[in-house]
Amino acid sequence: MAQERTGVATLKGNPLTLIGPELKIGDQAPDFQLNKSLVEVVSLKDFAGKVKLVSVVPSIDTGVCDAQTRRFNEEAATLGDNVAVLTVSVDLPFAQARWCGAAGVDKVVLLSDYKNNNFGEAYGVLIKDLHLDMRAIFVIDGNDTIQYVEVLSEMTEHPNYENAINAVKALV
Repeated sequence: MAQERTGVATLKGNPLTLIGPELKIGDQAPDFQLNKSLVEVVSLKDFAGKVKLVSVVPSIDTGVCDAQTRRFNEEAATLGDNVAVLTVSVDLPFAQARWCGAAGVDKVVLLSDYKNNNFGEAYGVLIKDLHLDMRAIFVIDGNDTIQYVEVLSEMTEHPNYENAINAVKALV
């Protein structure tokens, strides 16, 4: 049974239980299986050798998640070809594609954790009662070592965009 952590995150002040480990800088990034479409599945290996900025959002169709993904899409344009900017949510792949088209987001790769929540559980951000992933940022170097972690304590708050981008820039 996966580790449960209660009291480390909230939604509008109400405690949430996160499932999975608390990853730290220096940890090896866990592999994952995420859907790029209903049939196409990608894993950590698909981004081998690249610096990966993994932006985790509960649902792309909410205000903070929308703003977070748009911000990283803007930043992605300046980071170069050796950086993969990924947004992970449990939204269905066709909902993610619809949102990208409507928002004009084309630099961030949206990936879905809807099938079995294996990303959320492996990265310690799966919210037990909601079956959503908690807002978080992971920066992973080209050797798949975690170099930056921010798991937000309150779901409705924005991450520290500057710190995440600076962590990526330090690796490229």
